[in-house]
Amino acid sequence: MSASVLPIPKLCKGQIVRFIGGEGIIKNYRFESGSWEYLVEMPMGPEPEIGRVGYETMIWLSEVDLCSLVNHFSGKMLNLEQKHLAKAC
Repeated sequence: MSASVLPIPKLCKGQIVRFIGGEGIIKNYRFESGSWEYLVEMPMGPEPEIGRVGYETMIWLSEVDLCSLVNHFSGKMLNLEQKHLAKAC
């Protein structure tokens, strides 16, 4: 019998993140193909003329594609915050 250890996700549910194309809130996450993926919900803008179709404001993004708003602090503060956030998850 062998035990596998998953790395700790760097981001948590409810955390605000930025990515190329916008920003949003993490609603869920999963470990897929060796890395963490996060379900990010983007804020809805005005309804388009053609109406809305389902969950068009949610998208799965890889951890490397996301930037936590915590990243705006100094490097030392960032490291402390990341350790704290990892424990909170």
